[in-house]
Amino acid sequence: MRLSVLDQSPVPAGFTAADALRNTIDLARVTDRLGYERYWIAEHHAIESLASPAPEILLARIGCETSGIRIGSGAVLLPHYSPMKVAEIFRMLEALYPGRVDLGVGRAPGGTALETYALRRERSGPPSSVDDFPQQLLELMAFLKGEFPARHPFAQIHLTPEAAGIPEIWMLGSSMWSASAAAQLGLPYAFAHFIDQQPTRSALEYYRAHFVPTGERRAPRQIVAIGVVCADTEAEARRLVSSSRLLIRRIRRGERGPVPTPEEAVAALDSTPDPMPPVPSEFPRYIVGDPEQVRERLIEMASRLGLDELMVVTITHDHRARVRSYELLAEALELDPRG
Repeated sequence: MRLSVLDQSPVPAGFTAADALRNTIDLARVTDRLGYERYWIAEHHAIESLASPAPEILLARIGCETSGIRIGSGAVLLPHYSPMKVAEIFRMLEALYPGRVDLGVGRAPGGTALETYALRRERSGPPSSVDDFPQQLLELMAFLKGEFPARHPFAQIHLTPEAAGIPEIWMLGSSMWSASAAAQLGLPYAFAHFIDQQPTRSALEYYRAHFVPTGERRAPRQIVAIGVVCADTEAEARRLVSSSRLLIRRIRRGERGPVPTPEEAVAALDSTPDPMPPVPSEFPRYIVGDPEQVRERLIEMASRLGLDELMVVTITHDHRARVRSYELLAEALELDPRG
């Protein structure tokens, strides 16, 4: 089974966003050596706990710090941007790091309604109630592939830089809508199980059943992104994951501070009830434990869902503990290291 990384560039309490970005670069180097398949950077806006609103900038740096791991966006939030500009950015990355670039696309806002409004270029009227994301995605694909119809005005545009290939486009989401879109367009699909674990199986099954083959993509491909904290002992893993649990609870309440320490998190979690307790589901959003426990649960999940690749997101307060979690996971799943 292949493993990949989704990094949200978490900002630990007591540290700066610059520290978080340096941690991201360090983790990319480590997971490249360990044999992880791909390293994706998430996009979030105006959230103090997460330091990367512009994944394309981090990807340019990570590409030159690594040698074999694929790099990509998880995801570019396309409604905020011009499809042509996104195509130019990722063609540039592909020219710099040929054969290693993934363009993950999503339609979530990545912030509140106010931040979504602030990201709009045109504010002369109220936001349109029409969802034009499907048209944006088709336009993006046409720009990347150079496949506008001959009479389309954009057919006259030849994007630079020229490159031997194009980034691999992935549809990202956590709903049945994204599963349907990926299937109809014949795109590979990444499901964000760590965001919403309820529709995981139904979304994957719908995607596979309705997948429309295209010229370059004859069969469906899917990844599930899941939270993982792995430590030398189960007790230590559960202590570490308390930081993420409290962070999620605070974000639900509209609080956007940095990742708390385990000590602060344990005290807060013990003293206040969760306003949104976890709902029953086939698989948890986070798998927590020692290497053997985590290995067994990941293999079981992949087997039952028919997956050959999982993407792991890990948030801890201590960067060294986060790196250690990925190291233990690579050893437990017997990844082939790179050099």
